[in-house]
Amino acid sequence: MATSRFVGYLESRKNIAGSAGGLVGLVLTFTGVAGPYWPVVVAGLYGAGALVAPPERPPLPDFPDASAQLDEVRGDFERLGGYLAEVELPPAAAGRLTELTGLLAALLEPGWVAEILARDPEGVHTLSRTVRQDLPEAVDSFVRTRWWTRMTPGQEPPERHLERQLTLLQEEAERLTAELRETEAGRQESHTRYLEDRSP
Repeated sequence: MATSRFVGYLESRKNIAGSAGGLVGLVLTFTGVAGPYWPVVVAGLYGAGALVAPPERPPLPDFPDASAQLDEVRGDFERLGGYLAEVELPPAAAGRLTELTGLLAALLEPGWVAEILARDPEGVHTLSRTVRQDLPEAVDSFVRTRWWTRMTPGQEPPERHLERQLTLLQEEAERLTAELRETEAGRQESHTRYLEDRSP
């Protein structure tokens, strides 16, 4: 540990700048400018160089980029599809779920749409939250509540909450789709303006 720190210091900016200052001190010594105080001059210039050198900047953590995150969400979505296939839902909720998962599948499909989405970290986060948290929680809470409702009839049907939750998730996915479309439309308009400005 101590050896690695020592080697690290030898390669550091502070040591390089300090060594450059010390070298200037040696030049002053050999030219007779420093006189009998040359050790103080050399040490002082080394210290000054080390002080003015910029501090070492530790490397940033290597977090996965948005494309890698999207690949992980795609894999989680496939696992979620296996879970949803085993759940029996009322027809209305099943229809809403089909619409929602179809839209999510289209957004996650590898290709140019996913490439656009990968450039939108907030969009990736929204999609990830839907796939990993909101959608499985909505379906699982319905399954659990439905069992209790059978034990105590007369309560509000849990499918109403499920249908409302699926509707809200569908609306959120549609907003994300609209934002991505607006991004592409803005890109197209920018290119049109660029070509117009370039015309004589």
